[in-house]
Amino acid sequence: MAYLGRGLDKISNIEVLDNITFDGSSSYSITKGSVAFTPNSAQSCLISIDGVVQATNFTVNSSTINFGVAVPSTSTCNFFLHYGTGVMTVPSDGSVTTAKLGSNAVSSAKMFSGFANGITMADQWRITANLSSNGTNVVGTNWERNDTNFDKIGTGMTESSGIFTFPSTGIYNIFYNGLLYADNAVPYAGFNLQKTTDNSSYTDLIYGYGGNASAAGRYSGFYGNGIFDVTNTTTHKIRLRTTSPDTVTFQGDTSIQVTGITFIRMGDT
Repeated sequence: MAYLGRGLDKISNIEVLDNITFDGSSSYSITKGSVAFTPNSAQSCLISIDGVVQATNFTVNSSTINFGVAVPSTSTCNFFLHYGTGVMTVPSDGSVTTAKLGSNAVSSAKMFSGFANGITMADQWRITANLSSNGTNVVGTNWERNDTNFDKIGTGMTESSGIFTFPSTGIYNIFYNGLLYADNAVPYAGFNLQKTTDNSSYTDLIYGYGGNASAAGRYSGFYGNGIFDVTNTTTHKIRLRTTSPDTVTFQGDTSIQVTGITFIRMGDT
């Protein structure tokens, strides 16, 4: 059934403009809420002066209306209306609220369409030579970035004497793995990943141990995984520290990822 009533092309969005204060001039500024307003055309305007409605007997140029003759300062503007053309397709300023948005109207796929998505930083490091250790010692030497089949994504980490500095703030997933050899039977051995948030004092963030308490002369693997919220790249850093009750040898290699650490930036802090 056809729609009965006014056609869609006749529906208008009426805006009430500021009344004009006449001063004897022929041209006046058009404003809405004291802000300059540009009508669609002179034909879209309707103004009443001293109770007489004026239409099409003036011109509009940008936000200026010109009556062609001087309007006495004793005259009064009763109202000034602007009529839109057809159906309003653009909402008025400030008219769209959160409550008016439809379900799933905004999604991450729509928001980030056209932008490069995915991991912005990934880096991997390893020790290049075997490391003999007994007790707790910072792994401060023989570090290199994996250059065998991977370089890095993004800027990458910076390492100095075993202390790793992050390239940017964010939420980081940190994973380390290793292989150790013990001449004697050891109940545990591995790495503690330690963090600092003041660039001075370090506390344990992740434990990762292996070992064999029943036999000597055996290899054992270990790993650790955790999340670190880096809110300041100057103060938030990490390091690896060995832990073992007896002498063990952590295996290193310059061409294979045997004992090392991986950093992946997951998102903004």
